[in-house]
Amino acid sequence: MNTQSSADRLRRLRWTLTALFTVMNTLGLVVFAWLLISADSDQGEDRIDAELSKVTASVSRLVAFDGTIDLGLVNTDVLNDRCPQFAILPGSAPAFPAHLSRAICVPMSEQLLNGLATEAVRGGKLVQGHQKGTDGAMVKVRAEPLRDGDGKVFAAVVAVLPTATEDDAHTRFTLLVIGGTVLLVAVLGFAGHLLSGRSIRPAAAALQQQEVLLAETAHDLRTPVAALRALAETAMANPAQSAELLPRTVRLAARMGGIIDDLLVRARLAAGVEQLNIQPIWLDQLVVGVVEDTATEGAEVTVTAAPTKIDADPTLLQRAIGNLLDNAMRYGRQPGAKAFVHLTVAGGTVTVADHGPGIDTTMAGEAFDRFASTGGSSGLGLSIVRWVAQSHGGTLAVYNADEGGAIFELRFPVSTS
Repeated sequence: MNTQSSADRLRRLRWTLTALFTVMNTLGLVVFAWLLISADSDQGEDRIDAELSKVTASVSRLVAFDGTIDLGLVNTDVLNDRCPQFAILPGSAPAFPAHLSRAICVPMSEQLLNGLATEAVRGGKLVQGHQKGTDGAMVKVRAEPLRDGDGKVFAAVVAVLPTATEDDAHTRFTLLVIGGTVLLVAVLGFAGHLLSGRSIRPAAAALQQQEVLLAETAHDLRTPVAALRALAETAMANPAQSAELLPRTVRLAARMGGIIDDLLVRARLAAGVEQLNIQPIWLDQLVVGVVEDTATEGAEVTVTAAPTKIDADPTLLQRAIGNLLDNAMRYGRQPGAKAFVHLTVAGGTVTVADHGPGIDTTMAGEAFDRFASTGGSSGLGLSIVRWVAQSHGGTLAVYNADEGGAIFELRFPVSTS
């Protein structure tokens, strides 16, 4: 059985999206890297071919032939003393002494060179490719046929150039490209993980809040629903007690309605769909009005208020003050005694003090977040109060009075208008 929540599955989707994003980028980068490496290899071959072509073309112009070969200009040219090395060979043409340049850049088999010359002379076309020197080093060879004035091939010039320098440069470039590709894959993977997390985080948070809200709704309504059912069953079994039980049933139903209203406000605040209707209001007058409209149910409630003006949403503010007052009247009393609640309004701050058992201040933050309180309440009303305070740039603090009882301090910025 799958016990993962929807929020957990959504977070797991983040890793799937990250993997997909990384794989797609990896494929693109691998193709791009392969193209770069191939292009660099081709450019290296082109540079070697250009060097060899320059030698064979220059030597071809220096060789004179009028029935006999004349290498006088070749012997005096600077090409004869530097790399790439070359050889002038008869191949299958009428024999003449082979000429090897004085610079020996890589030891080569004369038989191999003559074989290349023979192939160029017989085919009458350029022959080139990779071979190995006698020391095992890889070289590039180019055999170009030499023609007389009538266009007849009489010899071939074979140029040889070691490829080690270009091979080393290509290897370094390949390693650089591979390292850069791996680094880019890692960076893009990390960036994809951040982006997918940023995209999914609001949905995951909303799902988690929804699941918490459903669980807390069931928790908060379970007790009053059970009590309401017990009252109904008692009234059915004892009709004579109906007149006594009916007011308790009405009060319990009203309490359930208040819980549902608080849950809806909390859900709308969490989802960000609650639009604040900010306007200048007199906080002292609003608090007095809330107290006058609240049924005290035997509690003694007093108010001390000084004129103070703030910018706030009056509807949400009334609910926050009402929740603090209801919490104080319900839980701010000693066992068997009536509740004494005093509200003070001054300087943008509403203070609600009771004479109850107080609150464990170390658990206050958890009570606001997790809908639990030390006095037996659900804590939902207190979380609504804190959320209303935060949405207006204010704060909610709680501490215990020296003489006993809890003090809740709801503070708002004072209006400057």
